[in-house]
Amino acid sequence: MTDWMDPSIPGYEVNLVFSRGLSVDALTTGLRELRREPLAQGEAGGWAWVAHEMLNPEIDDYDEVDYGRVCPQGAELVVFVTEPCSAKAHGPHFHYLRDGRTVLFFSFEDIGQRVGENPDHLSAELLAANLIGPGAECVQGETDDGHDCFDHHYDDENRLVKTVADYFGLPSPPLVLAVAAR
Repeated sequence: MTDWMDPSIPGYEVNLVFSRGLSVDALTTGLRELRREPLAQGEAGGWAWVAHEMLNPEIDDYDEVDYGRVCPQGAELVVFVTEPCSAKAHGPHFHYLRDGRTVLFFSFEDIGQRVGENPDHLSAELLAANLIGPGAECVQGETDDGHDCFDHHYDDENRLVKTVADYFGLPSPPLVLAVAAR
């Protein structure tokens, strides 16, 4: 997940929003109306994208962002919430919206529990990548020989992000470096 973020972005509680059918200006305006100031933005590969802070502690706003409000008819949003609750060590989550409605939502902690209008929207891709289904479990498991399944946790997360990015044709990382180079 961190491959998309350039280290120059302050903090780590950053959401990454991709939009198709909505310009980068419209996306940044919509996020500002929700009191989320963009840290970086750009356009690439038919997608507008914005990285913004997950929270706005200056105004005591710790609520999740209502992305449906910035996703009008004819638009799609792909959202990665990188640290939904870092204090409690919750993993990232993914949100796909179309026409302001949630098509698919899941936590990286349990991608088997997908919700939305079409919770199976990415099922074939997730199954092919062995992220769900019979091939998804660590074959070694927790063993006495010292194997710890958490050792490949971040590799699994990166594979999940790559699967989603490939499916939607999202721009390649690092996005912020590409904008800074302009």
